[in-house]
Amino acid sequence: MNDEQDGPRQLIAWTVGLVVAVILVGWSLYLARQVLVLIYVSVLLAIGFGPLVRLIERQTVLPIGTRIPRWLAILIVYLGILAIVAGIGLAVAPPLVTQARELARQAPELIDRAQRYLMAHHVLRAPKSFGEIVQQAPPASDVVGTAITTVWGLFGGMLGLVSVLILTFYLLVDAEDVFSTIVRFFPRHRRLRVHAVSRQIATKVSAWLVGQLMLAGIIGTSSVLWLGVLGIPYFYVLALIAAVGEMIPMVGPILSAIPGIAVAFGISWKYAVAVAALYLLQQQLEANILVPKLMERQVGLTPVTVMVALLLGGALLGIPGAILAVPTAAILQVVFQELVSEET
Repeated sequence: MNDEQDGPRQLIAWTVGLVVAVILVGWSLYLARQVLVLIYVSVLLAIGFGPLVRLIERQTVLPIGTRIPRWLAILIVYLGILAIVAGIGLAVAPPLVTQARELARQAPELIDRAQRYLMAHHVLRAPKSFGEIVQQAPPASDVVGTAITTVWGLFGGMLGLVSVLILTFYLLVDAEDVFSTIVRFFPRHRRLRVHAVSRQIATKVSAWLVGQLMLAGIIGTSSVLWLGVLGIPYFYVLALIAAVGEMIPMVGPILSAIPGIAVAFGISWKYAVAVAALYLLQQQLEANILVPKLMERQVGLTPVTVMVALLLGGALLGIPGAILAVPTAAILQVVFQELVSEET
């Protein structure tokens, strides 16, 4: 009789314990979501740079006759990226610095001119008195809090970037050990397939990285051309902002268009309308043709898959989710195709 009663009780206890454990694990993952995103970004970068590192690693140093060590191959990749960035910076640095300084000097005047225009057209209401200005000003505690939050956010962003670079380096160094550990979780007869799937994933993630750089280069170059033809001041700075904004899906191109429209508005409202129209045209071409087609060619994802992935990633994690959506979709596609092929 006791055994019959203990059976359901043990089942209930195990069920309650399992539910509590799942809730605790889920809550822990939610609290550590920012760290998990950084780890995932590091894993993607390690996967993406893996083929290039292996290519350099297979090269032979002629005087010695030995192959390049893996840590040195990774360092060469890092230094190569740094050299490319430095070369681009040196090529555009003189006009970029000049235009950036001029833009910073003219910024208060441009803002004041835009404010007067909006007030004249009753879009923005001017304060009636000094007392109203004081009343509308945020409290000092809010200002200090906003400044501290901004500084802390910048510090956290820099710390996150350094953490990603360091973690990516160590993942690349220990890639074989990490992968061999993961492979041990699979049965022996499936390990060859796991190796094949991992190579496909590495190829797609590498293609995604190359595609992102190509998109940024295309947008930056085209922005320099049409902004320069229109005679918009600070076009080097504005084009650089557009190229960086291209790395952030959906909201990046929109945010990067605001400085260009503001600068054009400082010339005249007609220039502002023309620049806004060209930014809109560029964004439509980028969103509906360039990104889907380029990602389809580079990563092998259909335009519908790319758009759905971007929307889902943005809804789940915001900007980081949108950035990571395409490589994640590519990985899931490889895994899904492998599962379907095994079932058939």
